[in-house]
Amino acid sequence: MSWNNQGSGGGGPWGGGGPSGQWPPSGGGGGATPPNIEELLRRSQDKVKRFLPGGLGSGRSISLIILAILVLWLASGLYRVQPDEQGVVLIFGKWDGAITESGLHWRWPTPIGEVQTPKVTVINRVNIGFQDASDLGGRVSGSRDVPTESLMLTGDQNIADVDFTVQWRIINAGEYLFNIRDPEATVKLVAESAMREVVGQTKLDDLITTAREQVQSQTKVLLQQVLDNYGAGIGIERIQLQLTSPPPPVIDAFNDVQRARQDKERLQNEAEAYQNRIVPTARGEAASVIEEATGYKERVIKEAEGEGARFTEIYESYRVSPDVTRRRLYIETLRDVLTGANKVIIDEGADGASGVVPYLPLNELNRNKNTNDGGQ
Repeated sequence: MSWNNQGSGGGGPWGGGGPSGQWPPSGGGGGATPPNIEELLRRSQDKVKRFLPGGLGSGRSISLIILAILVLWLASGLYRVQPDEQGVVLIFGKWDGAITESGLHWRWPTPIGEVQTPKVTVINRVNIGFQDASDLGGRVSGSRDVPTESLMLTGDQNIADVDFTVQWRIINAGEYLFNIRDPEATVKLVAESAMREVVGQTKLDDLITTAREQVQSQTKVLLQQVLDNYGAGIGIERIQLQLTSPPPPVIDAFNDVQRARQDKERLQNEAEAYQNRIVPTARGEAASVIEEATGYKERVIKEAEGEGARFTEIYESYRVSPDVTRRRLYIETLRDVLTGANKVIIDEGADGASGVVPYLPLNELNRNKNTNDGGQ
């Protein structure tokens, strides 16, 4: 049924609201004209016919509609991977092993394809042997020890309380999502096992003092090897030892043992210092005595050799001229005997009488004279 604005004619399609068929009814003159719905429908049909010749029911129009829907569906396969993410594309729920890096990519739209983009630059943290506020949901402050995780047996059959932290991140998003069910729990269990293996080969004293860096590096290597064998797609960034000490019930006894060992080391160091001071001195004195003995030996040998050579020489001279040699030996012997003695010469006088001849030591007088002259 059509409805037209007929001015002052009959009522409208709603039964006429006034004497002149106006809407809304009013008792006065001309008012606002209502929209012509039939005219609007007709214009809409004309626009559709221009885009879809033959109307909505024609084959061409249906093809265009299907093509538009297909284009929109394919366009929905575009996705963006952020710089801190990796894209994992699934086809009918299966990962084909490909990883997409940051940028704009396309994959089969839903329901054929699906994409997951986990963040691979975030450093995750797992605490082993203790729980802090983040593990407890912020309900308490400080930390709480977990003995079932922290108590470990060392290489010298002692028990150590070891708390440590593992920092890890995703290096292969596909392996991380599909090769292991609970990545964080897996990292925690494998890290605890690796730490127990390394601590089991380390002495307690070394674990507490000098071997901390070595334990951390060995545990990191072992943990990474196990995760790589699992194909976990996880990279271990760092392992940090938080606490390494004996269990609380035996800490006092352990401290006593440590103090005793320190006293032992101190006494050993003092003894070694005394040894290092005394031994070189004794060695030096021994070397001096040896050198003196060696020098005396060489001197005595040389003197003996000289005496022997002199005796041989005298013997040769004696064999050539015995009388001269005997006289020379007699004179030399008297010289040696009378050199340092006070001498009195007694000579036989005339007619067999003895007379005393005074001895004038001219050599000594000359020597004393020279000494006095030098003193003046």
